Amino acid sequence: MAARQTVTVYGAYGHTGRFVVTHLRERGFVPLLSGRDPRKLRVLAEEHPGLDVRPAAVDDLVSLDRALDGAAAVINCAGPFATTAAPLIEASLRARIPYVDVAAEIEANTDTFRLFGDRARDAGAVIVPAMAFYGGLGDLLATTAMGDWTEADEVHVAYGLSSWHPTEGTRAAGRVSAERREGRRVRFTNGRLDHHNDDLPTLKWSFPDPLGTRTVIGEFTMADVVTVPSHLAVREVRSYMSTEAAGGLADPDTPAPVAVDEHGRSAQTFVVDVVVRSGGTERRASAAGQDIYAVTAPLAVEAVDRILTGRTHAVGVVSAGEVFDAPDFLRALSSYLSVDVRP
Repeated sequence: MAARQTVTVYGAYGHTGRFVVTHLRERGFVPLLSGRDPRKLRVLAEEHPGLDVRPAAVDDLVSLDRALDGAAAVINCAGPFATTAAPLIEASLRARIPYVDVAAEIEANTDTFRLFGDRARDAGAVIVPAMAFYGGLGDLLATTAMGDWTEADEVHVAYGLSSWHPTEGTRAAGRVSAERREGRRVRFTNGRLDHHNDDLPTLKWSFPDPLGTRTVIGEFTMADVVTVPSHLAVREVRSYMSTEAAGGLADPDTPAPVAVDEHGRSAQTFVVDVVVRSGGTERRASAAGQDIYAVTAPLAVEAVDRILTGRTHAVGVVSAGEVFDAPDFLRALSSYLSVDVRP
């Protein structure tokens, strides 16, 4: 383990950022607190005495470089990532340190692959976008389910969330994404991203026990449509969302998540069920746990630890399933996820 190394957390005072700071400390790292709001950083620092605080604005290169000075890596938890990802990646390339973010924004993740793929590969840098519940976890499960297959016809990612109480950051990122695609929906079909205005279907999905069959919204597209086909040879990637969660996200009056345990997690539970199909054969992998925001922290921190200890398979802009040993990565999260693989 790369213990006692400093890791800059940008957006450290946000809902997910707080989980990341806490988890870094639990893993033996030293978080460096950064973000756009000096007051919120000071409040957070009072909860974590002794940690360095470095405010930084994404349009201020000097402050960004200072925020990363001396750090071994940076984790970007500050959305909307359409605004923060590119400046933080540029800063990480200048500092020659790995970059990880927790972006769920489809467009921001697409931009990261498109804008920085060649530069990061030429520099031997490791940049991992969407290292989070949406995007990263589905990709790890899909890669694990693929096993020895080199290609597949379809990947289906079904999200069985008991509820979704979105943070303000989630809502802000959603607004930016909707504006960027002019209100249209997006899907990955025939080997490419496709924008459309079709109504989304409602159907039944058979989740693993004990969740069982649930009603889901079809083509409720998440970041998996960027991460999965970035390295897996597949022509169709479709995702689904439980109606309870979709309704909570759509309702502007749904409150933010509320902690119910000593770890700060909400009562929300989830099952992510991934089905990979090739011809008439089907493989499946699923993961269950509690609180989609809280589980993002061990995903992102495990990624940083593996990068810093050289347990990677690739350089450049890479998704979780490409750069890490996916089955081993999931096993490392056994304290946070219950994983079931059915080849």
